Amino acid sequence: MTPPDLTPEAQGEIEAARRGWESRTLKPALGKAPERPGLFATSSGVPLPPLCTPADTAGLDYLRDLGFPGEPPYTRGAQPSMYRGRFWTMRQYAGFGSAAETNGRYRYLLEQGQTGLSVAFDLPTQMGYDADHAMARTEAGKVGVAISSLEDMLALFDAIPLDRVSTSMTINSTAAILLCLYIAVGERQGVAAHRLSGTVQNDILKEYVARGTYIFPPAPSMRLITDTFAFCKDRVPRWNTISISGYHMREAGGTAAQEVGFTLGNGIAYVTAALEAGLGVDEFAPQLSFFFNAHNHLLEEVAKYRAARRLWARIMRDRFAARDPRSLTLRFHVQTAGSMLTAQQPQNNIVRVTLQALAAVLGGCQSLHTNSMDEALSLPTEQAVRIALRTQQILAYESGVADTADPLGGSYAVERLTRQVEEEAETYIAKIDGLGGAVSAIPFMQREIQEAAYRYQQEIESKARVVVGVNDFVSDEPPPANLFQVNPEVASAMAEGLERLRRTRDGDRAARGLEAIDRAARGRGNLVPLMLDAVKASVTLGEICATLRGVFGVHQPSVVF
Repeated sequence: MTPPDLTPEAQGEIEAARRGWESRTLKPALGKAPERPGLFATSSGVPLPPLCTPADTAGLDYLRDLGFPGEPPYTRGAQPSMYRGRFWTMRQYAGFGSAAETNGRYRYLLEQGQTGLSVAFDLPTQMGYDADHAMARTEAGKVGVAISSLEDMLALFDAIPLDRVSTSMTINSTAAILLCLYIAVGERQGVAAHRLSGTVQNDILKEYVARGTYIFPPAPSMRLITDTFAFCKDRVPRWNTISISGYHMREAGGTAAQEVGFTLGNGIAYVTAALEAGLGVDEFAPQLSFFFNAHNHLLEEVAKYRAARRLWARIMRDRFAARDPRSLTLRFHVQTAGSMLTAQQPQNNIVRVTLQALAAVLGGCQSLHTNSMDEALSLPTEQAVRIALRTQQILAYESGVADTADPLGGSYAVERLTRQVEEEAETYIAKIDGLGGAVSAIPFMQREIQEAAYRYQQEIESKARVVVGVNDFVSDEPPPANLFQVNPEVASAMAEGLERLRRTRDGDRAARGLEAIDRAARGRGNLVPLMLDAVKASVTLGEICATLRGVFGVHQPSVVF
C-alpha cells in the first residue's frame, strides 16, 4: 500500500509533473550544459536516476517495512533511543609486535577516549602456530599482536579492567582458544566469565570465501563454532559468540548486495548448524552479531545497513520461528574500508574515512572502527590513530547526526536503494539455498566476488570511476617518512619465553590437557571447556591446534577463477 497521504491519483499527478519537468526544464538545461562524463552509479555499479520521487517508494508500507527503532523490522534502528541513549562503541582495531607493546597502545587509546578494545592478531596466531614455530618466525607480530599462551594474554590486558571494557577479537580458526585465554585472564583479575562482555569474530565461512585464514575443513570448523555457542549460552552470557562478517567479502571486491546476501547466507548456515547441534534458536540467536564494511558511496552504504536489518529480522522470524525480539535484531560493528585507502596522497584518506564513518552512523551501527590515514603504507602511527579516533568523536559530539534515529529514513533515494539492496540480497540467498547452503555455495560466492572486483578495477583503469590522487588529480610527492616499524626482535624474544614456559610449567598437567582435547575431538563432546582447562595449564595455542590438526586434518581449498 502507498502511504495515506499519497494516493494512486496523487502519485500519477507527481509522475506526470516529473515528465513535464524533464521536458520543460531539465532537457533545455542539459542542452546548454550536458551532464559530466563518468558513472552515475553507486560503488556497486547500481545506476542512480537524476531525481527520485514518491514513485520510487511506491508499495512501501511504513509500518510493515520501516516501523520504529527498537521494533521489528528494525529498519530504522536496533535500539529505541539509538544514539540519544549512548553513542556507538568507539573501537580502534590495534595490535602489533609483542603483547606488552600492544598493551601500551591500548592504554594510549583508552586515555584518548576510546570506549572499547579491538584486538588485531598476527597471522601465526590466526593460523594456529606459536611464535617459535618455523612457519611463524618471519611473521610474528607483523600484522597484529603475537599471542601463544596465557602469559601473553595476561601481558596484553595488563592493568586493563575486563569488567569495565568491552573487547572485540578479530580471530576465526582459533577463536575458541582465544576466548578461553580471555576468560582465564578475567579469572586472574577476579572477573567471573558471566561479567565479561565483547565479541569474538569466529566466522569461518567467510575465510573460505574471501580471506583465507582457515585451518580445519568446514565440518569440524562449524563444530568449534557451535561448541562456542553452547558454552557461552550459560557460562559467558554477555559475550557475542560470533561476528558474521561481510567486511572481508566487500574488501575482496564484492558489491553491497553481495555483502548483505552472502553474509546473511552464512548466518543462515550458522543458525542451522546450531539447531542441528540441539540448541534452541532463542537460546543462542541473541548473542549473534554482524560485521560490515563502510565503503565510499554514502547513500548506498546507509541503505545497505537498513536493508540488512530488515532482511535478517524476516529470516529469523519466518525461516527459524524465532520469538525473542533479540533474536530478530541485527546488531553490527562497522570498519571503514581498508581497500579504499590509498598509498598516494595518504592525507586524502582522512576525508574518505570520515565519509565512510558518517555512513555507518547514519546507518545505525552499534560499534565502529575508523581506519588511520597511513594504513595503506604501514601499521598506523599514534598520531594517525588519534586522528581516526577524533573523527568518530567529532561525528558524535559536533555533527548532530546522532541526535535523531535514522535521519535519512524517508529519503526517496535512500528508500529506493534500501529496497534494491534487499531484493538483490534475497536473490543471492535464494541461489545459495538452491546450491545446498553456504558451505556448498563457497565457489559460487567466490566467483561472484571476483567478477565484481574485476568490473570495479576496469572502471578505475578506464577512468570511468575517479580515485582522487590515483587516476586523477595526481601529484609527485615523496613517500611519507616516519612510518611505524614493528620491533624485529619479537619472534626471538617470544621463542625464549615459550622455551622457558614449557620448561617451568607442570608438564604432566599440560599433557593431560592435550590428551583430553584429543579424545573429545574424536568424539562429540564440547571442546571449549577442555580448551579452557588446557590454557590454564599453560598449554599453548600452537599445541592445541596441532592436536586438532591430528584429528580434523586441514582444509584443502579449491581454486576458483
